[in-house]
Amino acid sequence: MSNTTMLILVTILGIALLLFLVMRSKLQAFVALLISSIFIGILSGMDLNDLVATMEEGMGGTLGFIAVVVGLGAMFGEMLRVSGGAERLALTLVNKFGDGKVQWALGLTGFIVAIPVFLDVALVILIPIVYSLAQKTKKSLLYFGIPLLAGLAVTHSFIPPTPGPISVASIINADLGWVILFGALAGLPAMIIAGPIFGKYISKKIHLDVPKYIVDKEYLEKEVEKTNRELPSFKTVCLLILIPLILILINTVFGLILEEGTFIHSFLTFIGHPFIALTISTLLTFYILGTKRGYTKEEVQNIATKSLEPAGIIILITGAGGVFKQTLIDSGVGDVLGNMLATSNLPLVLAAFIISTFVRIAQGSATVAMITAAGLMSPIISMMEVSEPMLGLIVISIASGATVFSHVNDSGFWLVNRFFGMTEKQTLQTWTVMETIIGFVGFAVVFALSFFV
Repeated sequence: MSNTTMLILVTILGIALLLFLVMRSKLQAFVALLISSIFIGILSGMDLNDLVATMEEGMGGTLGFIAVVVGLGAMFGEMLRVSGGAERLALTLVNKFGDGKVQWALGLTGFIVAIPVFLDVALVILIPIVYSLAQKTKKSLLYFGIPLLAGLAVTHSFIPPTPGPISVASIINADLGWVILFGALAGLPAMIIAGPIFGKYISKKIHLDVPKYIVDKEYLEKEVEKTNRELPSFKTVCLLILIPLILILINTVFGLILEEGTFIHSFLTFIGHPFIALTISTLLTFYILGTKRGYTKEEVQNIATKSLEPAGIIILITGAGGVFKQTLIDSGVGDVLGNMLATSNLPLVLAAFIISTFVRIAQGSATVAMITAAGLMSPIISMMEVSEPMLGLIVISIASGATVFSHVNDSGFWLVNRFFGMTEKQTLQTWTVMETIIGFVGFAVVFALSFFV
């Protein structure tokens, strides 16, 4: 057996082991990624001490960026949640768009809110508004719910600083400005087609009332009215959410235009770095939505501390993804994969989409699918001359593949199933189809753009 064939076989076995550990053994993805990395390293013939050094390098190199960005993003999002900023966005947009275009308002709400707030948390915050609208209009819950879910799902997968695209960008060294730009370009049409358009269609096929175990109409209306009186202003919330995105985009755009070494170039590069951009927005959020609105310093500190609980496991999983990537590179697997892809003439964005789709279908978690696909693509990318814009497209291609075909092995499937009171068949007809539309539309946009980058 040639060395190349052996390394390919080792890679296949390593991925199979990862999927088995996550799917069948129900092992935490962090541990499963580490075990699979060790497995690949040993079977590929790496020296054991070198393998340990590789694991340290992969973990440290990845977490040096991810820990700060995800941590700051989590604190920012939690402050927005506690202050009622998410509800303010939803209620204002629904009122501005009017009854005839409320679907579009909900889709846009989900798209904006999920930038700083985790998808599951955002859904819990906003679902009472969907219940209330469905009860008032007597329309199917899906008429309002699908657009909201589409907005949340698109941003969760496509727009930093959400953990998925941040993790992929870190592993393949993509510039976040390009990721944000291409994520928006791919995400908006995906949200429109999978949200208002598909939502209008599927709500005629499946009529869902608000689940019986949900509180009654009067309670929901009182909660919405009560919340509406206590919320921060719409402009303030929008500004705080957009600040980090604008700063990062300014860094990317003016980095291409301005001459290096000048003061203005150095200054914009500094404030547009994700660390600084998120630090600025997080501190402003603590003051404007926290201290200025009556929260004590201790309460703000407790909010920040609590926000790091769900962020911790995401950070560790991403770090393990960095170990997986580094093991593939140092074991020589990356060279083999790179040569195979180079001779196959398969476009990088297509290869990235196929890999992440396969992992997504097999084990369910979008985040794990993204990280695994990024780990496999990273050594391939390192062998080729890939431009910064193309790296941004690859990130969104991976995110698109990790979104399609959500089914019973995905926690999001059951979250939506519970909140909408659907059967498994109905969830497949609605949520699964919506996610698949998002993934394929997002990839179609990325694939088209790749011919011009």
